[in-house]
Amino acid sequence: HTAKALRQRGVKLQVRKPAESGCLMTASGLLPRDAQALRAASGSTEPLERICPYRFQAAVSPPRAAELEGRSLTLAMLIEACQRSPDHWLMVEGAGGFYSPIAEDGVNADLAAALSLPLLIVAPDRLGVINQVLLTLEAARRRGLEVKAVFLNRMKPVPAELDNAGELRQWTRTPVVRSVNQLIELLL
Repeated sequence: HTAKALRQRGVKLQVRKPAESGCLMTASGLLPRDAQALRAASGSTEPLERICPYRFQAAVSPPRAAELEGRSLTLAMLIEACQRSPDHWLMVEGAGGFYSPIAEDGVNADLAAALSLPLLIVAPDRLGVINQVLLTLEAARRRGLEVKAVFLNRMKPVPAELDNAGELRQWTRTPVVRSVNQLIELLL
C-alpha cells in the first residue's frame, strides 16, 4: 500500500525485494509473489527479474533455500541488486524480521546498514507487538540506523482494549502509525 500511495503522490520510486523464498513454481519458472505485488503496487515497468533477482522455491530463509538448491547468496549480491537510479526513491523489502537471515553472510540488519536507507518497521497490530517493535528499534539504534516510522498493520480485528499504537508512543519518539495516509505524510 505504501508503494502505491507514494506513486499516486508522484514519487519516482524503484522497488526491490532482492531475495524471496517460498516462490511458486510455474511453467515459466519461479514466481516471487511478494515481489510481484510490490511491482504492481509501485507501478514499476522494470522487469520482475530486476526487482527480485534471487528466487527460491523452499519456504525457508533465503540463505537456507539457496543452500538447498546448491546456490550461493551473499550480502554483496543483494547490495548489488539494490542499486538505483539517482533520481528515484528506493524501497527495499527484506525477508522476515530485522535479524532474520537474508544471505549466507548477513541478516536483514546488515543489508539495511549497507544500504544506509531510512527504515520503516512494519509489524502486525496484535498482542506481543510492543516487545517486537521496541527490540527492533533498539537494534536499529545500536547500528546507527534511522527509523522513519513504525507502521502497525491491522491484518485482522483486534480487541477494543488493545492500544498498541498508544502504548508504543509512550515508549518511543519514533512515529507510530496505523494508516498509509499518516505514513505518507511522514515520508514526504
